[in-house]
Amino acid sequence: MAFEGLSEKLQSALRKMSGKGKLNEQNIKEGMREVRMALLEADVNYAVAKDFIKKVTEKCMGQEVLSSLTPSQQIIKIVSEEMTELMGGSISKLTWSSSTPTIYMLCGLQGAGKTTMAAKLAGMLIKQGKKPMLAACDIYRPAAIKQLQVVGGQVGARVYEKGTQDPVKTAKEAVEQARYYGCDVLIIDTAGRLHIDTELMDELARIRETVHPQEILLVVDAMTGQDAVNVAKTFNEKLEISGVILTKLDGDTRGGAALSVRAVTGKPIKFSGTGEKLSDIEPFYPDRMASRILGMGDILSMIDKAQEAFDPKDMEALSNKSKTTDLDLEVFLEQMQSMKKMGGLRHMVEMLPGMSGKNVDIDDSAMKKPEAIIRSMTPQERRNPGILNASRRKRIAAGSGTTVQDVNTLIRQFDQAKQMMKQFSGVKGKGKLRRLMKSMPQ
Repeated sequence: MAFEGLSEKLQSALRKMSGKGKLNEQNIKEGMREVRMALLEADVNYAVAKDFIKKVTEKCMGQEVLSSLTPSQQIIKIVSEEMTELMGGSISKLTWSSSTPTIYMLCGLQGAGKTTMAAKLAGMLIKQGKKPMLAACDIYRPAAIKQLQVVGGQVGARVYEKGTQDPVKTAKEAVEQARYYGCDVLIIDTAGRLHIDTELMDELARIRETVHPQEILLVVDAMTGQDAVNVAKTFNEKLEISGVILTKLDGDTRGGAALSVRAVTGKPIKFSGTGEKLSDIEPFYPDRMASRILGMGDILSMIDKAQEAFDPKDMEALSNKSKTTDLDLEVFLEQMQSMKKMGGLRHMVEMLPGMSGKNVDIDDSAMKKPEAIIRSMTPQERRNPGILNASRRKRIAAGSGTTVQDVNTLIRQFDQAKQMMKQFSGVKGKGKLRRLMKSMPQ
């Protein structure tokens, strides 16, 4: 999980401060020393970490905090606010040009995930009603053009390529092609290198001067840590980037890049890649990320994902069935599919308050077994599980590659869920709800 080490250490340092009945200058400094070590171990830039600790300490030393009855809560609030500010303060959205197409140029080192991110960005814009075109301007990496064609096709975006001709010429032609086909967005996938060199920067500068992109977005691999900051700084000095896209935030990244890039370059983080699927792209919300790092959860992002994954009509149908307790296994299967669209159960749990930074031992593949069992049932059996006698259960187990015991377990869990929904549907008033919650096993 992203930020796992940083999140765990920060929460540990803040918990120690929470254990103090009354805070004074000494234990605030001791706590901030641990916070500073957590930041440095997470690969946060030294100057950035030093400045962050200085600001937090100054605010924590204020009379309002020291005299407060809940100083630890005040400190957590201060750390959260400063961390949010460190990562940009507020969400930074894409800007649009007055004439079409709006051009976004992606740049970065080789291996950062530019080509895949170009398709992810195109897919996200298609969902917003835009018509993007992708331009293949990476003529050096083997199969880069083919990869862009494949991922572009998967998200439904047109791809313009001209083989190994001069990338500047290809970019210029792509602008005309985008206008011809009525595409309102052009995303240019440029070449990367294993290191920054003059030749790379000259080519990128020539593309910029030729097509005048609305935004130059630097794609940074979050797993590269401190080096990502140096890369961002160099690209910004040479090209004047408008924003950063962080990739591989779902990996074992220490988080230093996310906390340092904005402070070092002054440019906002606009998006983050959170998985391998082409739908795994999210707008970067500094406040939500700070909340997730500090173990306060990210309920708003979970709601956003739910709204994308769940069809409003399906949600209304489920709500109606819940009221009548007429829940069946077909609806159960549909909700499992929607949960997978949201990134899986593990990803959802990590967004809950108190779960960030924890080693959540949830295997999303565990959902495959109940899914296989339900798919092995007839439509009649899914709608009316009560008819599942011994012979039917034996047939379903054989058809799904599971055991009769697995089928029995699923039906039992389904019955329990249905019973719980029945109890909740009959609850009216806060008093009855509290009594119901107390009666449930902990």
